Formats: sequence, C-alpha cells, structure tokens
Amino acid sequence: MALSEEELRTLEQMERALTEEDPKFVSTLRGTSLRRAARRRAIVAGVVFTLGIVVLMVGAVSKFWVLGIVGFVVMLGSATVGLNALRGQSAAGREPVVPHGEQPHGGFTLIQGGRRGRAGRNRARSSGGFMERLEERWRRRREENGGF
Repeated sequence: MALSEEELRTLEQMERALTEEDPKFVSTLRGTSLRRAARRRAIVAGVVFTLGIVVLMVGAVSKFWVLGIVGFVVMLGSATVGLNALRGQSAAGREPVVPHGEQPHGGFTLIQGGRRGRAGRNRARSSGGFMERLEERWRRRREENGGF
C-alpha cells in the first residue's frame, strides 16, 4: 500500500529529526546487515577456494585430470563470489552519491565535501575518449622513433 504525500513528508521529517538528534545511531543502522552478509560470503568463498586448491592438487597428483579441472572451476567460482562479496562489503559502507538537493529513496542526503575539485582535475587531464588517447600515444611514439 503506497503512502500519501503527507505521510511521506511526515516520514522524511522524522528521519531528518532522528539524523540530527543521533547521527551515530543512524550510521550504526545503515548497512550493518549488508556488511555482515558480505563478510560471511567472503569467508565461505575463501574456504571453498581452499577446498578447490585441494581438489586441484589431488587431481594433479593422481593424474585424474577431470578432478583437476573440477578443482580449478571451483576455485574460479569461489574467487568470483569472494571478490563480489568484498566489493559489496565496501559498497555497503558507503552512501550512494546523490546530486546536491536531491534525495534518495530513504530521504537521507549526502554532501560530497572537497571531492569535486579532484574529480574535475582528473576529467580535465583525461579529456577525450579512450581511443583518442591511444591514437595520441601512437603518434608520439612514431614521432620519437623516426616514423617506425
């Protein structure tokens, strides 16, 4: 059941008041369960990766190559899951970047303090697309090497 405009405004006011009153409590509630689940997935993936190494080595030693391939696939899958879990864990600790003045679904805003200047410098330095930069490098190398 959708909330009315008045209920949404009241809820946003309550969230703002809670944030102003106890910001430590609000920061504790944000992302705690997501981080815990991501950490658990990363640990399980590490254990499965270790088991994959054992299976791979047993397959290599016993010259049963199918077992070695299975071990490698298990290692590859668990490494993928573990890296995604670690990425999710670091993303759970961060707030979504929202332009100034807009609010995400939860009603909380994030103000980027001091980051805009650095990002602007990086964009100015890396103006142009990837292919343009590669072509420029190629031209410089050809000029430096006498046409080769």
